[in-house]
Amino acid sequence: MTATPARRGRTLSVALSIALATTLVATARAAAPEPPDTRRDQEGIAIRLDEREVRSAGIATTSIERERGEVELSLPGTVAIPPQQLRVVAAPAGGLVEAMLVAADETVTAGQPIARLRSPDLVEAQRQYLAALADDALATDRLRRTRLLWEGRVTPERELRIAETEASHAKSRLDERSQILGLMEMSEADIEALRNSRRIVSAVTIHAPMAGTVVSRNANPGQRVEAAAPVFTIARLEPLWVNIQVPAARLPAVDVGDAVVLPAYGVQGRIIRIGRTVDQNTQSAVAVAEISSGGGLVRPGLAVAATIRIGQNGTPQWSVPASAVVRHRDRSWVFVREENGFRARPVQVIAEAGGRASVRANLAETDRVADRGILALLAELAAVDQD
Repeated sequence: MTATPARRGRTLSVALSIALATTLVATARAAAPEPPDTRRDQEGIAIRLDEREVRSAGIATTSIERERGEVELSLPGTVAIPPQQLRVVAAPAGGLVEAMLVAADETVTAGQPIARLRSPDLVEAQRQYLAALADDALATDRLRRTRLLWEGRVTPERELRIAETEASHAKSRLDERSQILGLMEMSEADIEALRNSRRIVSAVTIHAPMAGTVVSRNANPGQRVEAAAPVFTIARLEPLWVNIQVPAARLPAVDVGDAVVLPAYGVQGRIIRIGRTVDQNTQSAVAVAEISSGGGLVRPGLAVAATIRIGQNGTPQWSVPASAVVRHRDRSWVFVREENGFRARPVQVIAEAGGRASVRANLAETDRVADRGILALLAELAAVDQD
């Protein structure tokens, strides 16, 4: 069967394309490689192609635009309470929870009663305090009498020194017992009343150590708790933190002090810390932003979309088609048109949105970058840029 002229033309075109692709790869591999220490510098890597090869590979170029303002990078985040604004209220002694005076999510003031506890440990601590009080009084009286005898030369100095030591120890034990009662939520007035009346109480009232919101309640009335077991967690909810997940490739563009906005809630803040480690599963690091709660609109635990406003840092910043940026050897590149072909230049990608990418690189406003036929150029780059 004789081939038609149209079919012969298509066959010739396919054969020519295959031969041209083979020639391109062979030419690139035959080119003398540049030294590794200069090949990936700011000047980039030259890829030599003539006009016929560029047309055959379907490569097209477009202009770039200079960016002079801020770039917005939208990333997911989670609202959290700053750890320095959290206080855990623990049981001052082991015992039975008699009453819980506040509920979860309730606002409390500093010093407000929040729970009442009936404790045998408190009773024993008061008994030991009264015993230490009696020992202190006895040791003080003995020291007074021993000093009078020593001054009258009736007793040796050694007896005086022994009496002084015992009085000092008794005073230390009394101070220790007093501090233990303070740790058990007994106030100075309560301890003074115990000292004067010798009347032991079996219940203690737990007070809020600061003003804030009860974010968790860990006990219920009638429950037995051990000493130092957590009963409440109280937090100040102004300001708050947002833990923003920043992809590792975007980390160089984010700096401490960059403005952060939560568009859905109309609040803003600034980045105060950027994580030094990258999660191996998500390949992202956490950037912490401090924000306003917006009068209670933003609440701990919320999953939010955070917008980071990235300003200029001195390196020229450009807007290019997202399709013009490729990844090679864990870096981002664009292909800039030159007289003898293209030059692959490394760029730092700041953000991508609406089919455009914001990049930082040493480019010129007259430069044109390839936005079609990128795979052919990437193959040429891989062939030229070999160790």
